[in-house]
Amino acid sequence: MKAIVFSKYGSTDVLELKEVEKPIPKDNEVLVGVRVASVNAADWEILIGTSFLTRLITGLTKPKHKILGADIAGLVEAVGRNVKQFQPGDEIFGDIFGRWGGFAEYVCARENTLALKPTSMTFEEAAAVPTAAVLALHGLRDSHNLPGQKILINGAGGGFGTFAVQIAKSFGAEVTGVDSAKKLDMVRSLGADHVIDYEQEDFAQNGQHYDLILDVVGDRPMFDCSRALSTKGTYVMVGGSTASIFQAVFLGLWISMTGSKKVGIIMGKQNLKRDLAFMTELIETGKVVPVIDRSYALGEVPEALRYVGEGHAQGKVVITLHS
Repeated sequence: MKAIVFSKYGSTDVLELKEVEKPIPKDNEVLVGVRVASVNAADWEILIGTSFLTRLITGLTKPKHKILGADIAGLVEAVGRNVKQFQPGDEIFGDIFGRWGGFAEYVCARENTLALKPTSMTFEEAAAVPTAAVLALHGLRDSHNLPGQKILINGAGGGFGTFAVQIAKSFGAEVTGVDSAKKLDMVRSLGADHVIDYEQEDFAQNGQHYDLILDVVGDRPMFDCSRALSTKGTYVMVGGSTASIFQAVFLGLWISMTGSKKVGIIMGKQNLKRDLAFMTELIETGKVVPVIDRSYALGEVPEALRYVGEGHAQGKVVITLHS
């Protein structure tokens, strides 16, 4: 089978389109013929390998997993003998974060990381959902009571942010989206009540206060973000540099312990199947629409990763395969 492979950290130049051995599912695994995969910021972070925290997980000197890609949608090709929920021919989608392998014609995934794809969703839409939408859901639903609350989303125009804006509006929040000027019209079209061009205005210094700040960028000092919170507000970091994450852990702990404001970090997805079902309902009822910016072929994964990694994507970028 064809796959995009890398054996060392670096730029997109280290990625190669190669023929590799087709995987065989274990007893609790499903072999998926990948129709569409989507690109996440995590793929870029692992590829370039500049974050020490990322390397602790993915390999200090070289990547443990040679094929990137966590979000997949496709057809079940075969199942292990202990698999009960799926059978060959089923259309599925899911998140194989931690095992990776989505940028390939076939991949094996654990049964509990997959769900049946609704017939109303395209493969492209389904592949866009698992990581970005579920993390956005956790940051919003698990952090605050949203109806009537003022929420700011830093990085509102990317894959995560476009889901976060729509989910927050579906919960009845007043939403402010922060991103570059070229993305703000799109962010407004998703329902954001207010938008901020980060090159013209600093949300942490403009005097506004928010009940929840959901930050996928992580580019502002922690105390500045804390000052932008309401009296009992919550700041949640979803992405950022190693330094920003350490700030959120240590300064955030101090802020949370010494006052009424709270600081947290989203580290993972607690109940993927439940949350995929919840997101599917929001999408099928029209409350959330996956925003697909661009589609690339498997051989164009380097270009797709560069596009996402450099912050150009407006919504999600997907990789379309024909297996």
